[in-house]
Amino acid sequence: MASSPLRAGIIGAGYIASWHADAIKATPGVELAAVCDVSPSAAKGLAEAHGARAYSSVEDMQAEGGVDAVHILTPPDSHHDLTIDCLKAGLHCWVEKPVAISADQTRAMAQAAKAAGKTLGAAHNFLGMPGYERLKAQVRSGALGRVSMAEINWCFPLPPLRSGPFGLWLMRAPRNLLLELGPHLFAFAVDLFGPVTVEHVALSKPVALPGGGTRPQVWRILARAGEVEVTFNLSLVETLDDRSVTLRGSSGQARFDYASDTLVVRAENTADLILNPFLAQMSQAGQHAREGVVNAARQLTSLNQKSPYGLSFRGAIGAFYDSIASGTPLDRRFHFDAACEVMGAIDAALDHVPSEVRPIVAKTAPSPTVLVIGGTGFIGRHLTRGLVAAGHDVRVLSRGKTGPFDDLSDHVETVGVSLHDKAGLVSAMRGIDTVFNLAKSLDAIWEDALKNDVGVSVGIAEAAMEAGVRRLVYTGTIASYDMSDPFRRITEETGFAADMTDRNLYARSKAECERRLMELHRDRGLPLVIARPGIVVGAGGPLQHWGIGRWHGAGAVRIWGHGNNILPFVLIDDITDGLIRMMESEGAVGQSYNLTGERMMSARQYFDAIHDRLGARIRVTSGSLYSFFLSDAVKHALKVGVLRKKGLTRASLNDWKSRAHFSPFDNAKPKAELGWAPEPDRARFVEKAIGEANLFGF
Repeated sequence: MASSPLRAGIIGAGYIASWHADAIKATPGVELAAVCDVSPSAAKGLAEAHGARAYSSVEDMQAEGGVDAVHILTPPDSHHDLTIDCLKAGLHCWVEKPVAISADQTRAMAQAAKAAGKTLGAAHNFLGMPGYERLKAQVRSGALGRVSMAEINWCFPLPPLRSGPFGLWLMRAPRNLLLELGPHLFAFAVDLFGPVTVEHVALSKPVALPGGGTRPQVWRILARAGEVEVTFNLSLVETLDDRSVTLRGSSGQARFDYASDTLVVRAENTADLILNPFLAQMSQAGQHAREGVVNAARQLTSLNQKSPYGLSFRGAIGAFYDSIASGTPLDRRFHFDAACEVMGAIDAALDHVPSEVRPIVAKTAPSPTVLVIGGTGFIGRHLTRGLVAAGHDVRVLSRGKTGPFDDLSDHVETVGVSLHDKAGLVSAMRGIDTVFNLAKSLDAIWEDALKNDVGVSVGIAEAAMEAGVRRLVYTGTIASYDMSDPFRRITEETGFAADMTDRNLYARSKAECERRLMELHRDRGLPLVIARPGIVVGAGGPLQHWGIGRWHGAGAVRIWGHGNNILPFVLIDDITDGLIRMMESEGAVGQSYNLTGERMMSARQYFDAIHDRLGARIRVTSGSLYSFFLSDAVKHALKVGVLRKKGLTRASLNDWKSRAHFSPFDNAKPKAELGWAPEPDRARFVEKAIGEANLFGF
C-alpha cells in the first residue's frame, strides 16, 4: 500500500511562492495542501490554482493539522520567530534566503530544529541546479587541478533601487541588499570550499533614494575559503547579466553560469603549436553548443516548465523532501549548518560597512487633505512630492507603513490599508478632499482582474462617496485604445472597443474600470476625473520600459513593430502637473484626459538619443508584430491544450499592433481645459527624459 503524500504548506503568497508551488507539484510524494498569507485574496488565489486550502493565519493553519512541512516565504525579518514557532508545532521547515537577518538568529533556528527533531532546510536554490552538480564534480574529481581562485558574481540590475517600490524590506537599509542577495554568492563558496573569512569590502556607485539616504549598487568583497582566494562581485546597476561562478585551477578553468545553467571548462591540450589554439577554441565552441542544445531541448519538451530557475527550485526542494521521506540527514548544500556559515560570513562582511546614520529632525504631524493610492510607485512618488510642493499635505496608502518620504514626514503620512478593506478605505478617506487612485494589479486571468483591479477600483470609488470626498482622479491607460491604425488620430472622443475580450488583460481591465466608474458618476454622482498617461519617462523611470519594446536585458530590445512611428512619450513632471490640474479644475469632473506629450521622437530616435547623451549603444531590432501574434497563439494553445490552464485569454493581432502605438494622439483637450503645457522643446525633453533620469543607475 502506497504511503500518504507529504503535505506542504506555503506561508507568504508573494512572487516567489509560485516557484515553490510549482516545485512542490513536480516533487513525487508531495502535495501542496495549504497557502497562508495575511492577505486573504493572495492566499486564496495561489491556493485555488493548486487545489490547496487558503488561510490568513498561521495559527489557524497549524491548529487544523493539515500540513507536515511549511515553506516560509515571508520577509526575512520574520523568519526567525516564524520558523521556531512552526518547528515547535511539529512542522518541518524550508526557509527562503536569507534564512534570517544574522548568524545568531540562524544558529538559534538550527538549535530549535534539533530540539524538535525536525528537518530545517535553507533555500539556497541555485545549489540545486544540474550544472552546479557538474561543477562540483569537476572540483571533487581533481579535473581542475588545485583550485587557487574563485570569482562569484551577481551582476544583475535591481530596478527598485532606481524606480521603486522603495518600501520593500531589501530597500530599508543598505545592509539588507547584501542580506537579500549575498546568500546566493556565499552559499557557493561555503559549499565548495568551506568556511569563508572576509578580508575587505568596497562599496561604490551609490544611488540617492527619495526621502533621503543612499544605497551602494556595487559591492566588492575579498575573502578566503581554505586555500582559495574568493572574490564576490555584486553589481546592481543596469548591466549585462553575469550571474556566474568561475574557478581557476592548475589544470583548468570552469565557468558556471547559474542564470542559464551552463558549465564550460577550459583546459590545456597536448597538441602541437599549430593545432593547440585551434583545438582549444573548438573545445569551447563544442561545449557552448552542447549546453545550448541541452537547455533548449529541456525547455521545449517541458513547455518551459524546466527553465534554469525552475530547475534550481526543483533540485533544492526535492532534496528537502527526500530527506524527510527517507529519514536521512539533509544534503549539506541546504543544511542549516551550512546556512550558519553563510550567514556568519555575511555578518563579517557587514561589519566592514559603516552604518547609515540620519539626523533626527523634529517635525510636525501632517494634516492631509489629499490621498494618493499607489503613492510609492513611479508616478505616485512624483505626484506626492508635487502635491507637497504645491502646498498640500498628503496621505499615502501603501501595503506597509513606510514609504520613500522620510524627508517629507511633516507633510506626508503613510498608512497601510488593504484595498479590499472598504471600511479601512473609508476611514483613511475621512477629512480627505481629493483621492488619486493610481493602483493597478497584474493578473493572469480575467476573473482575477475583475476582483483585484475592477472590483478594487469600484470599492475605492464607493468608499470615496461614503467618505464625502470632493474628487476622485483615476488613472487609466492609453493602452485601452485600439492604436493599430496609423491613419486614425486618437482624442478623448475616441471610444474603446465595445468588445474588449480580444485585448490584453491590462488594457481590458483598465477599460472596464473606466466603464464602471463612469456609470457611478452618471448614476450616483461620483466626482470622477480620468487620466490616461502616455509612455512616461524621466527621473526614477526604468531603462527597460516595456511600453517601447520587449527587453532582453539592459543591452538589447526588440521594438514593438518597425520603431519609426512617433511614440506618445510624456515627462513624469508633466504627468504630475496634469494630475494636479485635474484636482483643481472645476470643470474637470466627468471628463477624461489623455496626458501625452508633444510629438517628439520614435522608439529608434529615443535609443539614438540615449547613445548620443549617455554614450551607451543599446542593440535595437524591429519586432514583427505578426511574429509576436503567431508566437503568442502557439503558447496559448500549449498552455490550454497541454498544460490545461484555465481562464486564459489571447490578444488579437490588432492588440499586438496597438503596442507599437501606431495611432497618433491629440493632446489639445488637456491643454485647452486644464491649461496643461507639456514640454515643447526637444532638447529639454531629451535632457529630462534621458540626461537626468539615471537610466543606468550611475
